Amino acid sequence: MTTNDSSPLNDPPSPCVGVCVIAPKTQWCEGCYRTLDEIAGWWDYNSDQKHAVIAQLDDRLVRIMSGAFD
Repeated sequence: MTTNDSSPLNDPPSPCVGVCVIAPKTQWCEGCYRTLDEIAGWWDYNSDQKHAVIAQLDDRLVRIMSGAFD
């Protein structure tokens, strides 16, 4: 049996760490770096959409750490 990438079996876990505060400058959660839309839609996203969001999170952290929003 094969599964495709959009199968629920391939769903990544939520990146939520329980620090649910939206930063005014970035509009990203200070805990997981997702937008409100990404947080709200997470459980409706398919695996591919979830992986696409997760792929952006490291870049967002790098941008914050580099002072891009200061």
